[in-house]
Amino acid sequence: MRTIGVGLGSNLGDRLNNLRQAVELLKNCGFLVKDRSDVFETPPLGVEEQPYFLNACLLAEYDGKPEEILRCFKKIEARIGRKPRERWGPREIDLDILFIDDLVLSNDELVIPHPQLHKRPFVIMPLLQICPKWRHPLLGVTVEDLYKNIDASSVIRITNL
Repeated sequence: MRTIGVGLGSNLGDRLNNLRQAVELLKNCGFLVKDRSDVFETPPLGVEEQPYFLNACLLAEYDGKPEEILRCFKKIEARIGRKPRERWGPREIDLDILFIDDLVLSNDELVIPHPQLHKRPFVIMPLLQICPKWRHPLLGVTVEDLYKNIDASSVIRITNL
């Protein structure tokens, strides 16, 4: 089993329910959820004229290949109602593979660890709660170290996932 960092985000519909439904669907796909962060509300990134996001992270164990994980995530997103829209635009649910243990992978389909992970307060804040000692395999720093270098002032804790 591999440990996977999963990022979850939603800014359309019942945002909190979308996140919770994604967690249950991940379990139904065979993911063993080991830990989950709180839910944080954050402003949108990229396209600013859209609703605020709810974001959270999970630590899960799974025994499949990265490409299988991605396919599972896409099926869950579709089941919750995500529709194709502009990049960085609004979405019912977004699931991201943040990391898989210390795997480094880059191909046409996937980049692991997530290439923007270290720059995103809405990822670093929840990861700080569930895996502060995880070390980024390319940067060689922990989540705690990454937290020291971000501005988290716009990230507001909302509730439990």
